Amino acid sequence: MDHRVDYSIFAQVYDRLMDKDMYPRWQHYVQSSMPVGMTGTLLDLGCGSGDFAVQMAQAGWTVTGLDLSPEMLTLAEARAEQAGVDVTWVQGDMRRLTGLGTFDAVTSFDDSLCYLPDLTAVQETLLAAAGVLVPGGYFFCDVHSLHQTDDVFPGFMYNDITEDSAFLWTTYAGELPHSVEHELTFFTYDEEIDGYTRAMEIQHERTYPLADYQRGLTQAGLIDVQATADFGTAPVTADTTRWFLQGIRPHA
Repeated sequence: MDHRVDYSIFAQVYDRLMDKDMYPRWQHYVQSSMPVGMTGTLLDLGCGSGDFAVQMAQAGWTVTGLDLSPEMLTLAEARAEQAGVDVTWVQGDMRRLTGLGTFDAVTSFDDSLCYLPDLTAVQETLLAAAGVLVPGGYFFCDVHSLHQTDDVFPGFMYNDITEDSAFLWTTYAGELPHSVEHELTFFTYDEEIDGYTRAMEIQHERTYPLADYQRGLTQAGLIDVQATADFGTAPVTADTTRWFLQGIRPHA
């Protein structure tokens, strides 16, 4: 019998499988794009289990991490406590940022924007992010490229097996343009039945032409909009799998 995924299990598996080398690269991308030595207030949208937010707090930033998943935020709280840093954790929708104050920088990494249902929701998020930036504040995000969703992802498979659990991840092309479906299957040992329970989750991601994101940042009122690859170190090419975008809220 299939069950819906226990998100506490999913959060732990996600945290274990996430490439930890990505976080210092995101940090370097952000800090190298701003004045040397700059610190201030930072809002991390889709903060997940908190690695990036904690790293930025360790670098001297006053950080707020926002995520829709309370299970992810539980992991994030534990990570901040273990690191000995103070981070404000908020459970919420990245399209609705009222009441959080203003920030010197807003970030949204690990293709968080691609989990939004449509381009309208992406635009709402960009507007919300720009709206909480102080004049001169910076916005940074990354998203899947069309090459990633159309050519790389379809047919992707990954298995992770431990002594008491198994995680199977398969990705298929979605019905909508430039979309994919991640089929996540978990087998976890249950002492009460002396056997394994099976849980499934389907996650949807979708991306859009690069010009749509650039237009969205401009329509949100940001200037100096840039699109790059490889954590800001290379130009975008046809083989780029992840686009990095940034912009600045202008001074009045």
